[in-house]
Amino acid sequence: MPIIKLTKIERKRFLTLVVCLLLALGGWLFLALNNKYVYTAKTVLIYTNVPQKKAFHPLQSDTVDLQVEGTGWQLLFARLRINPQSISISLDKLNNRNFVLFSEQLFNINRQLETSQKIISVKPDTLYFDFSKRTVKKVPVKLVSKLEFREQFGISDDTELNPAYVTVSGPEKDLEEISSWKTDTLNLKGVQNSVSTRVPMKQSSYKNVSIFPASVEVKIPVDEFTEKTIDVPVKVINNKQYLNVKLFPKKIRLTFLVALSSYQQVNEDFIDAVVDLDEWRLEGHHKLRVKLSRFPDYCKVIKIEPAKLDFIIEK
Repeated sequence: MPIIKLTKIERKRFLTLVVCLLLALGGWLFLALNNKYVYTAKTVLIYTNVPQKKAFHPLQSDTVDLQVEGTGWQLLFARLRINPQSISISLDKLNNRNFVLFSEQLFNINRQLETSQKIISVKPDTLYFDFSKRTVKKVPVKLVSKLEFREQFGISDDTELNPAYVTVSGPEKDLEEISSWKTDTLNLKGVQNSVSTRVPMKQSSYKNVSIFPASVEVKIPVDEFTEKTIDVPVKVINNKQYLNVKLFPKKIRLTFLVALSSYQQVNEDFIDAVVDLDEWRLEGHHKLRVKLSRFPDYCKVIKIEPAKLDFIIEK
């Protein structure tokens, strides 16, 4: 192919032309993006001023389309950064009717946006709600925790929650599915002292269920642990035919970790060791496994000797 050779003056003129075209295109693009356009942005609804004496279920999604008037720059980046990511809608009108109109709240909605944006309309414009009887019940609190202790330290007694129960209120149908309520996760590292703190309750995943109080006081006793060994007598369970069962040995040696503060207190009266005769009667075992049917939650088993017992059944 022939190569077009330009003189130095012609190359200079060509570059000038290209620069002028780019500047013109940039100027046009700048003016175009500064103009006002209408574009659609999806956003999530946050309900406020919820009726206290009524329970309700939204009959549509909590995501709506906003018809937003904004600059071309906002239109260009609308899919990259939706602003706002959520808007608040007042439900005070539900005290007298079962629907909410966005057109009645456009002024308050626009106050939540950037000053350069303006919502023209919302699709759908009407939100409908299904009302039901609002009920109240108490459920136990479940502490969710992730605790990392220093070596030889651990929980030395029962954890205290105050209050131990919280009050939940909402539609009867939703409350039937709730048997307890979890806290937010309590994360602690390097624990070596007792813990006393407040933990927020987990946010409700139900649209119309509220919880009181919003937080609970948590007390976790922490102590240093040491080994202790005691002899515990073994009992026979499921001896339905009242057979004369002799165990060898009659006691097991139990080694466990116990808090220093409870070292003298914890003895064989706090522990029940059993063997299940059904292992012989139904499964044909020649030795019976030792199980602990009662053992303090704040202690940790290290070793059971022996773990299986010989036995004789006398007729």
